[in-house]
Amino acid sequence: METKEIQKLIDFIAQSGLDEVNIETTDLKIKVKRYGSAPAVSYAIAQTVSPAPAFAPAVPTTPVTLSASSEVTPPSEPATANLITIKSPMIGTFYRASNPETPSFVSIGDEIKPGSVVCVIEAMKLFNEIESEISGKIVKILVENATPVEFDQPLFLVEPA
Repeated sequence: METKEIQKLIDFIAQSGLDEVNIETTDLKIKVKRYGSAPAVSYAIAQTVSPAPAFAPAVPTTPVTLSASSEVTPPSEPATANLITIKSPMIGTFYRASNPETPSFVSIGDEIKPGSVVCVIEAMKLFNEIESEISGKIVKILVENATPVEFDQPLFLVEPA
């Protein structure tokens, strides 16, 4: 697990309201405890050479939010005033198409209506089709294909019809 992935996980847990979380895999052990408003974190990466894992505490002083929307240039405020945002209903991996050989469900400029599939989010090996609840035209796609998304993260900007 890379540092970016660990930081994303810590940020998600910090926003979830949980006071303590323990995650343990064969390669990694993460323990997050919240004391007041800032989470205290310790994690260890299992070493194949040594039977005892090495612990490296990491306490973020200022939370860093890593999201796909921060990598994309934010649209100007007046232009987005009349736009509706389609947000992720879950945590998972965002896909624009059902598989690499098929075209994307939607592209910029496409008209959508309620019930139209706009993307797929894979969570725990389950592929969930995300359907539009509104009618309109896709103005901007805020997330790159095959990237992790968080709950309630903006995915699309739609100009209502």
